[in-house]
Amino acid sequence: MAREFEAKDGDGRRGADASPYPVEEIAAAWERERPGTPVSSIGIVTPIWQLAKLLGDDRRRVLARAGMDPATLDLLSVLRRSGEPYTLTTRELGRRSMVTAGAVSQRVARAEREGLVTRRPGEGRPRTVLVALTPAGHELIEATVDQVLYREAELIDGLTPGQQEQLAGLLRILLQDTQRKLGDDRIGQVGEA
Repeated sequence: MAREFEAKDGDGRRGADASPYPVEEIAAAWERERPGTPVSSIGIVTPIWQLAKLLGDDRRRVLARAGMDPATLDLLSVLRRSGEPYTLTTRELGRRSMVTAGAVSQRVARAEREGLVTRRPGEGRPRTVLVALTPAGHELIEATVDQVLYREAELIDGLTPGQQEQLAGLLRILLQDTQRKLGDDRIGQVGEA
């Protein structure tokens, strides 16, 4: 269900009982103190940072209750989404996870110790390593992905389906353009360097 996020009176001004939106206050203060300084990004970038922090923290709490960490969720999710037989090379895991080979190696080693994946040499190509989801890993990701995705659906249900679709499209455009401008298409977990 969509909600109105800011109480305004008939003239479009905030009502006396509405709390001010801090991002607007920040932009107004910079405009007052440094006239001519571009402040339009504050209304976009600051809420994105704030949302990333809130959503990342909430996801970590959900995962902690499920006995999983974000890196393991990412690894098991990539394997599960690949379809049967739920097996990928370490190179493909890195590409799909958008993390370095070293990060993949650490994730796989940890998940293997926990019995969630197995690894074996690839056939026909030296140094190729295949990583497969175990039954225990499959069971864990099946249970955990529902917890994560239902929770995140709940967190965005303040937007109508149309607003969600519009926002998703705008964020995709912003992300792709920012990646192009920065010459950087790597994306890791929120808060990861």
